[in-house]
Amino acid sequence: MAERKPIESWLTDMDGVLIHEGVPIPGADAFVKKLRESGRPFLVLTNNSIYTPRDLHARLRRMGLDVPLGNIWTSALATAKFLDDQRPGGTAYVVGEAGLTTALHDIGYVLTDHEPDYVVLGETRTYSFEAMTKAVRLINDGARFICTNPDETGPSAEGPLPATGAVAALITKATGKSPYFAGKPNPLMMRTGLNAIGAHSESSAMIGDRMDTDVLAGIEAGMRTFLVLTGLTRPHQVEDYPYRPSQIVDSIADLVDWI
Repeated sequence: MAERKPIESWLTDMDGVLIHEGVPIPGADAFVKKLRESGRPFLVLTNNSIYTPRDLHARLRRMGLDVPLGNIWTSALATAKFLDDQRPGGTAYVVGEAGLTTALHDIGYVLTDHEPDYVVLGETRTYSFEAMTKAVRLINDGARFICTNPDETGPSAEGPLPATGAVAALITKATGKSPYFAGKPNPLMMRTGLNAIGAHSESSAMIGDRMDTDVLAGIEAGMRTFLVLTGLTRPHQVEDYPYRPSQIVDSIADLVDWI
């Protein structure tokens, strides 16, 4: 096999890699600090579409992780980039929160429930029966169905919560229409992120805690992949998948010296 190019750019998932339930994972501060000092392009990624980059920047900073706004890439931003490429200046009915609505406003989309081009489903803590019913009827009337990410559950201090993928399944069952998912593991999210920082997949690495999203998306985008064991995927589960990460490490602390 041809030898891979040195890693010049880093993409890393946020939850389970840098933080866990609102607390920084040991080594995360050193990793981010060294990345910033190195001047290498990097992105912190999240499939969660609730928060804007400004929100996430403030939250991470309170935890001691100083990640600039331009180095944060969310599934909401990836969704907005996709829609802007597909149908510039379009319209959408949105089920989601500020991270998604702001991203769509920023590309000039009009948010409406009157004959929208798209129904866009994102993360929210307040999924309402009324909103889901409206989404179903609009899709049945011809709106195209887009979803920020396929994650079926999300973490919380009390345990797993139903997430975007679970609600998407409900709408699909009611309409017979499957959504296009913009977030991980769709390599679209990785490629649009790499483009945003001027990086190339051949010299980039993806760090994640999930085999089914982070590692899969990294592999399909042509990047080197690192699985950390501080999140969802456990060591014995790796062999359950037909693909493997480039390397498995205990935590982000083990990758500081790679920069």
